[in-house]
Amino acid sequence: MNRIFKTVASSDISISQLMLPSHSNFSGKIHGGFVLSLLDQIAFACASKFSGNYCVTASVDTVNFLNPIEVGELVTMKASVNYVGSSSMIVGIKVEAENIRTAQIKHCNSSYFTMVAKDSDGNKAAVPGLILSNSNDLRRFLNCVKQIALKKEKDLHEEIFDYTSKEAINSLTKYNVKLEF
Repeated sequence: MNRIFKTVASSDISISQLMLPSHSNFSGKIHGGFVLSLLDQIAFACASKFSGNYCVTASVDTVNFLNPIEVGELVTMKASVNYVGSSSMIVGIKVEAENIRTAQIKHCNSSYFTMVAKDSDGNKAAVPGLILSNSNDLRRFLNCVKQIALKKEKDLHEEIFDYTSKEAINSLTKYNVKLEF
């Protein structure tokens, strides 16, 4: 079998959009839900470009809102495939907002989406291997490997943790909760 490999750079994609008043929430900042919609769109475009297939969102692994985005700012999202499995890819996305008047740029969001490639019948499709061309590509790939391991550990912990044990119930005293069942 002749396996295909592609560079991280071959997946690079960016989109820019001016933030309008219709994108804002009640406090006048850009609504997080609107940003999430844009993140999903660029994750789809990035994964589809890299894999050559239609892709679906399997999970939104991390969404860190770091700074608010203001109406009138130019938002640029930059995405790349950071990790590949057999049919899945982790897409990293960086969101920056530029004040058009001052040219000041701020980092507003970092996100990671797991996308799965699908063939024309809707079945999982194999994705190309990933060529890591520099230390930044390697760092991002290994960070994804660590995140996957942490996610598996968390899932395993949730499967075996007894939420009804006396120990679990007693541990709640340090929290601002009250049991009434």
